[in-house]
Amino acid sequence: MTVETVTLQIAGTRLNGDLSVPDEAAGLVLFAHGSGSSRHSPRNQAVAATLNDRGFATLLLDLLTPAEDRIDAVTREHRFDIPLLARRLTGAADWLAARTTDLPIGLFGASTGAAAALITAAENPETVKAVVSRGGRPDLATSALADVRAPVLLLVGGRDDTVIQLNEEAAQQLTAPHELRVIPGATHLFPEPGALEEVGDAAADWFTRMAQAG
Repeated sequence: MTVETVTLQIAGTRLNGDLSVPDEAAGLVLFAHGSGSSRHSPRNQAVAATLNDRGFATLLLDLLTPAEDRIDAVTREHRFDIPLLARRLTGAADWLAARTTDLPIGLFGASTGAAAALITAAENPETVKAVVSRGGRPDLATSALADVRAPVLLLVGGRDDTVIQLNEEAAQQLTAPHELRVIPGATHLFPEPGALEEVGDAAADWFTRMAQAG
């Protein structure tokens, strides 16, 4: 497997990411991190490792610059700027599509990153072939939900009551094939033993369907 740090130039902004590509990759998954997180998130790194083991390339990308991160840590103004996150995620998806023309591309979004992933999927149906949300806020994708064409898997912790409700409401607006799966006993960040492993396996299975669909 090849691993490299990459810098993407998106709309005049330099964004850093970690790209891991197994030999004979079946597909590529772009991660959209959530509120106050980054490509160094141990939870998304764990999921990415599972995907790598299952033959998927992954790109864990910082959607904010270091300067924006410092501002956001105080004001939280960027983490809920879903249009900004979606524009940058779309730029990253375009970069991947140009670089890996033979691999299907999926999106894995956590928390607010899930909303950005769904908007990107809605606006780029030819590029994005599948979406997985972990503890996500798909409700923040608002009117874009009905335009998503890629199959969507919504993963929520069984003890994350508010987010379960938000995901249920968002699922009702999805017209694409979708599934809402509750991980029993898990809270919002899935710290419970085995919970994150279940997330990784479920995501890998979902993206495997994407790869098999061609």
